[in-house]
Amino acid sequence: MTVLSIILQVLLGLGFLMFGVMKFGSKQMVDDFKNFGYPGWFRVFTGLMEIFSAVLVIAGIWNLSMAAWGGLLIVVTMMGAIFTHIKIKDTVKNMMMPIILLIFGLIVLLINFESLF
Repeated sequence: MTVLSIILQVLLGLGFLMFGVMKFGSKQMVDDFKNFGYPGWFRVFTGLMEIFSAVLVIAGIWNLSMAAWGGLLIVVTMMGAIFTHIKIKDTVKNMMMPIILLIFGLIVLLINFESLF
């Protein structure tokens, strides 16, 4: 495991834990998901996936396979977020956070890829 992977895993883990929890009670998140055209259950589902991703990448500090799976889940989640921003014709500025998180998740996945098999 590299220092880069550990740093990214901590950042992603803490960030996704915070973003995931926000999906449950933040009025802004409720409004955003309505604006995106998604039902309330999808906001909750997304929050659970983000919390699960956070747990995986943090646990991945000690278990490389979990880091890889967490990175993969983050990549898939952020691809969905980017697609959503494209769908609503959002600005590139508003897509930057999902793009950066996708890149960080991809780096964690690639560093730990061999442990998937």
